[in-house]
Amino acid sequence: MSMQEAGKAVGSFFDIMKQQSLPLALVVVVFLQGALLWSVFGKADEARESQMKMIFDLQAQTQVLLSKCVVPGP
Repeated sequence: MSMQEAGKAVGSFFDIMKQQSLPLALVVVVFLQGALLWSVFGKADEARESQMKMIFDLQAQTQVLLSKCVVPGP
């Protein structure tokens, strides 16, 4: 596909979008939904990373406390 053909295809796409507003609105909504999902999953990833760090820190503190409870043998 040459650049001219690609340009014509893009031009015809935008001409159709100008004539019919519903498909344009649907395209905009799909892109906005994608951006929203990207944001939500990014924040969920940050929260999960924070929770994992807290879990590992708690496990390390527990190991230190338990190591002090062991009485060495004679």
